[in-house]
Amino acid sequence: MLSCPPLVPRSGERIRLLTGPPGGGPAQPVAFATMTEQVRLQPGDPAPDFDLPTDSGDHLSLADLRGRRTVLYAYPAAMTAGCTTQACDFRDSLEALNAAGVSVVGISPDEPAKLAEFRDAEGLTFPLLADPGTEVLRAYGAYGEKKLYGRTVTGVIRSTFVIGADGAVEIAQYGVKATGHVARLRQELGL
Repeated sequence: MLSCPPLVPRSGERIRLLTGPPGGGPAQPVAFATMTEQVRLQPGDPAPDFDLPTDSGDHLSLADLRGRRTVLYAYPAAMTAGCTTQACDFRDSLEALNAAGVSVVGISPDEPAKLAEFRDAEGLTFPLLADPGTEVLRAYGAYGEKKLYGRTVTGVIRSTFVIGADGAVEIAQYGVKATGHVARLRQELGL
């Protein structure tokens, strides 16, 4: 008898729930449900691959970052208060991070044109990745259910990942606060 591995739906994917009559018989669809289990990367996990457009109109992939340590940080929306605070903190710490061999890359569901506007308005000098379909954000576990002003909503979970030169996750932080986060990260990295 052939045994197949169970089908495990991805977070946010709709699945059809089936049930059969008591005592057996063919299963009948009864409802759709949405999977809410979210991916959470751990240190040592391989960083999910990506190839996304940037604020400059170029593309950047995980392969382009191999050979150097990289901070990939996920933020909900360009030109909002918290995201601007966080981006400016990374901008202001970029020299020290680069001197220690660490690159910085931001990722959000914004379109490249909006990211270019954000970059120019705030003088950002590191790449911003556009992931409007949220596929990469989901692969990193940075998109899903979160609490916002006491309500459960679905969106970008402010997260930070340190990816080693070999492409493995060194640090994965979810639900970080915009204010003071970069200083805490630098301390954790010993910078």
